[in-house]
Amino acid sequence: MFFDTHCHLNFKAFDGRIEEVINDAKKVGVGTIVVPGTDVLTSQKAVGIAEKYEGVYAAVGIHPHHVMKYQKDSESKFLSHTSQKRKNFSSSSFEQDIIDIEKLLIHPKVVAVGEIGIDKHNYQKTKHENYQINQEFIDLQKKVFVEQIKLAHKYKKVLIIHNREAKKEVLEILLKISNFKFQINAVFHCCEPDKDLLDFAIDHKMFIGVDGDITYRKDKQEFIKNIPLEMLVLETDSPFLIPELSGSRSWTRYNEPKNIPIIADFIAQLLHCSIDGLEKQTTENAKRLFKIELF
Repeated sequence: MFFDTHCHLNFKAFDGRIEEVINDAKKVGVGTIVVPGTDVLTSQKAVGIAEKYEGVYAAVGIHPHHVMKYQKDSESKFLSHTSQKRKNFSSSSFEQDIIDIEKLLIHPKVVAVGEIGIDKHNYQKTKHENYQINQEFIDLQKKVFVEQIKLAHKYKKVLIIHNREAKKEVLEILLKISNFKFQINAVFHCCEPDKDLLDFAIDHKMFIGVDGDITYRKDKQEFIKNIPLEMLVLETDSPFLIPELSGSRSWTRYNEPKNIPIIADFIAQLLHCSIDGLEKQTTENAKRLFKIELF
């Protein structure tokens, strides 16, 4: 059986279709799914889905993209006090969200804190108005990232790490964490094809998540050849990163966990290994990562 280690069944794309999507995945041998949150509401929804369906687990956390919320809350709060030095984030809003995330971590089907990290990509399409990458926003992302890492340590949960164009900042934070390699399991979700990230993951016994974009990104196809198989886990990042099929990604609107075998088959051909061997290895890896006993 395959294991989709990162699938956003809690996103609007799957509203009204969750059971169908899970059943379609099981029909092609995808027996286990981890659903990560990106804010409090999607984290709560992930836990609700995990409660309802066998083989589905949740991760809870605040995605760096949505850290913008705290900056905007602060701007609104201090707008009428121009003579007062503006704080760089709304502490009351953030503190409440951390409390809400922490409450979810005691649930038996919550296996990780995630997805969390740092993101320096300037998104053109986002729900946050006037989204802009600046040093204040990056510093705020760092604070939120560190607080959630502390939660992972406290509750002995896995870290699902999001890094986009922010390798330097992510690695600096992880390196500052004492005994990181001995205390916590972690995965670089949808890992950028970067030697420094791979070297860090090897040194700290981390895992590398590989998604459908490997079917059309040449840099990731070369990168995966250097990843030890015992570190590799499969993801869809559904509803995003639809794998390429027969030279086109237009065959479906949304990615789904049923596409894990397509990703695995592509990787097996790329690495000249058997699909059965890759399925067994990546599933065992995912079980070790999340400390889940299956089948």
